[in-house]
This record gives sequence, structure tokens and C-alpha cells, in this order.
Amino acid sequence: MTTTYAVLSEGLEKRFGQVHALRGLDLAVEQGTVCGILGPNGAGKTTAVRVLTTLTAPDSGTATVAGHDVRRDPGAVRRAIGVTGQSASVDGELSGRENLRLFARLLRIRGAAGPARADELLERFDLTDAAGRPARTYSGGMRRRLDLAASLLVRPEVLFLDEPTTGLDPHSRNQIWDAVRDLAGRGTTVLLTTQYLEEADQLADDIVLIDQGRAAVTGTPAELKARIGSYAEVVVADASAMLPAAAVLDQLTGAEPVLDHERRAVGAVATDPSLTLPRIVRELDAAGVPVVDASLRPPTLDEVFLRLTDRNPSPSPLKERAA
Repeated sequence: MTTTYAVLSEGLEKRFGQVHALRGLDLAVEQGTVCGILGPNGAGKTTAVRVLTTLTAPDSGTATVAGHDVRRDPGAVRRAIGVTGQSASVDGELSGRENLRLFARLLRIRGAAGPARADELLERFDLTDAAGRPARTYSGGMRRRLDLAASLLVRPEVLFLDEPTTGLDPHSRNQIWDAVRDLAGRGTTVLLTTQYLEEADQLADDIVLIDQGRAAVTGTPAELKARIGSYAEVVVADASAMLPAAAVLDQLTGAEPVLDHERRAVGAVATDPSLTLPRIVRELDAAGVPVVDASLRPPTLDEVFLRLTDRNPSPSPLKERAA
């Protein structure tokens, strides 16, 4: 069976003066899937999106989006995509309905089709009741939904979402997530950059971890979690027991423990499949560590991210997790 890629890049390079933003970036996003693009600040995520959406020309390498070359046929790429950036693009003085109708005219949606599509999207994103109000009166979640609706006026083959839920409350975030799932279910390919690891875990079929301008790791959320093994975590009764607990976990796992002082928790990656929770508890008891709770579980995507982007791993010093 032949795989069809909605986004395909090979060896993308981009410099901005002395900054080497992309260093041979390779991407392969299957049609009709959600691909989560993760990475630390400055990794090259936004530059990659700008190249793939034709806003920035690469210095070298190749890329196709919806089958069109971003260099040779940027117009065809733009006709095939939708883009929702980090900042809302709607006009605050226009109503929600007026914003969508304006975008429809700019996209050359002729006759009654534009207003009809605008009304369809207002209903789909639960904005009908507020459609006549100026967008400046909308909440942050409503503005993001309106912005997303504007990017869907032409039913894009590929939708780029650059941190679409930054700053939103959980309810608004869930509404955006539902919209993304619905789009993917209808066949739209979604390329999502996000700082929320839970968001990628919830939505992405595949994840690409970009670090220093390259695709450092790729795979499904489950595959990425399997790469680093289980996660052992201990909650101790007293803060003074954290360092002794860390020493036990260090000895059992050979990994650098992470201390969370707010929760009085100590955790470490456990790559040895033979390590069991009863053994962890026995060793802690033998060391006289007063334990409130202990667990051995699959890692969260946050823990995967921290592990795979740690450029200065060290087996001895104890790392403290920021509160």
C-alpha cells in the first residue's frame, strides 16, 4: 500500500545571520493525520512552519505541501492550506460574521457561497449567538475559535496550527481540541506546533521532536514513551527524606532523579524492565525512607520531552523540577 504524504520535506536549511534555525529538517506527515511538532524554545518549529506555508524561503532543501513544491509553486500551496498563527488575525471592530464574510471575499468565494460558508462555520464553532457582536468583545477562546473558522473557509487540505491554545482556559482548549479531531476525521491533515505536551498526547497521531533545527525523534506518543521505559516516582512524608529517596532511585535506575519540592516527590526514568514496584518499596524501607506513595508507571509526554531534550545529562547531580 502506497503512503500519501501531505507534507514532505528533505534537508531543509535556513539561516538568519549567525542563527542556524533549520539544519537539514526532514518531515513526512501522512495525509489525514494530526502531526504534533514539539521542541524547546528556539528549536526551529516556527521557522519550519513559515517555510512550509511559503512565508519564508528555505536556503536549501526541498518541501512539498499537498503535492505542491513550496519554492516552485507557492501559489498552489497557499490555495491548499489554512494557517492559524499564534496571534489572532481577526479585526476587533468587525463582528464575528463580518470578519468571516470579509475573509471569504478576500479568498474569492463568490456570490452567496461566502456568507453561507461563514454562517456554517459560526454554527460549527458555537459562535452563532455572538456573531453580531464586535470581535473585541469576545473572550480569548472565542477569538481563537473565530480565527480557526477563518482558516477553514476554503476547506484546506492541510491546516497549520501554531500554538493554537496558548493562554486559553481548559474549556476553550477542549473546544479547540474537539474541532481539530473533527477536521482530521473529515480528512484534513493537521500540523500542530504546541508547548502543551498534553495537547500533543491528546491529538497527535505522530509526533516530531525538533531540536536544534533537526527532527531529533519521531514516532507515535506511545512509541516515544516506550523509548525511555517506565517512570518510578516516590512521594515522601517529609522534605528531609527527599535526598535519601533520590539516592535509592539513583541506585535502582541508574538515571538522574528529579526532585519536585512542592509535592515532596522524587522521580526517575527506569529502563530496566525487571524493576518492580515491590522492590522499590523494599529498598526505600531498608534505607529508612518514610514513603507516602510510590508508583511505577508509563512516562508522561512531559517526562519524555524533558528526557529527550536534555543536552547535559549527568548521572550524579540531582535535578530539581521547576515548581
